[in-house]
Amino acid sequence: MQALRYTPIEETQAQIDLMHTYSIRPNETTYELLIDRLVHAGHLETAIQTLAHMGNEGIAPTLNAAQAVIKLACDLHFPRLALDLAQAFESTSVRRIDPGIWACILVSSSESLYEKGVLTAWKKTVHDFGLTPDEGCCINVLHTVGRYGLAALGLDVILVLRRMNILWREHHFAPVIEALCVVGNIEEAFGMLELMRDCDIVPVQETAYPIFQAIRTDVDKLDEAWGILETMREQGRKVDIVALNTIIQASVALGDLQRALGTYRAAGDLGITPTVDTFNLLLSACIAVSHRELGDRLLAEMRAASIRPDLRTYERLVVLCLTQPTYEDAFFYLEDMKSAGIKPTQNIYDALIRRCVSAGDTRYNLAVEEMLEQGYDMPEKLQNFIASGGERDTPQYPAGEDRPRGRQRRPRSEDETPKEILELIPPLSKN
Repeated sequence: MQALRYTPIEETQAQIDLMHTYSIRPNETTYELLIDRLVHAGHLETAIQTLAHMGNEGIAPTLNAAQAVIKLACDLHFPRLALDLAQAFESTSVRRIDPGIWACILVSSSESLYEKGVLTAWKKTVHDFGLTPDEGCCINVLHTVGRYGLAALGLDVILVLRRMNILWREHHFAPVIEALCVVGNIEEAFGMLELMRDCDIVPVQETAYPIFQAIRTDVDKLDEAWGILETMREQGRKVDIVALNTIIQASVALGDLQRALGTYRAAGDLGITPTVDTFNLLLSACIAVSHRELGDRLLAEMRAASIRPDLRTYERLVVLCLTQPTYEDAFFYLEDMKSAGIKPTQNIYDALIRRCVSAGDTRYNLAVEEMLEQGYDMPEKLQNFIASGGERDTPQYPAGEDRPRGRQRRPRSEDETPKEILELIPPLSKN
């Protein structure tokens, strides 16, 4: 059978059949050679059937045979099967699966976000055998941590990264924050933001997005989150501005403008200085209720605090102006942002064009021309909106004409407003 290792697999199987013909009973080595051929050919199902047949014959597979099948299962992204095979072998044999195979199970499980496989293989690989996974594997484990709320494992992974002399980054802590939110531990999630600052890691608003998702559901959770920040302040701990912005963001999502403003006004009590993200969130709330006067006050306070508007700020200011009967200032902010060296997004031009078309303002032609000069394409829906005089986004087909099926999606630019903010923008009606 060793001489047949370079021949088609059928010849090896024929050799096994010939052994049965002469009443020669295959032993462990025979099956090991057969399984090795099957594994190299990628025949996982047949290899498993061979293992089952060996069990029926009362023949225990060799360690090499079992490990070969487990390794193939990992390579083919069947981590659950690989784990079951490894545990089944160790439960019936005094031999132990090699550490390298457990590392393969860990890699495969983490790539597939298989919770049980990650927990079991991490303990075996890191704690029992003292192996150190590479950073890529650790990142995949952290993804599993975030999905299933395995905060303790996440902290263990972070410590392993430190032992590897890998510089901690925001994406190492974000899954741990998500895991804490999955299990409802908002206090520790806020504490992770504090820990990140202590480690000279700057959290961004997206880092706290799981916290936002956890507290946006009702007012009671918002109150609880605010109480946590007050307790942290009383204990002498640092309250991160991202934590405050998250509460403002959740208040805006609940449509509670007064709560959002109250949280902003209380920033000084927590020893926090508002940032441009703080004002951007508040401007989103102004858009939702078409409160231009409040938006102007916030912009004045922003300038008084020497906070420079960014792309998001100008985008919200333009849209806020477009919610008013008189929207001349929208063009002013468009020119102002270009003077500041900020390229307007396609969403800004889209909103301007729609407002002008709805109002019968011929300046929409100038906005269309400028949008095309900026390198943006004319969206089909916007083109249909203009052609219909602001009546609809979809074309009107003559009776009996087939409508085209499906739709093409324009990829969203990194500079465009996230969906959750766009949802706050009310539809523009004709004036």
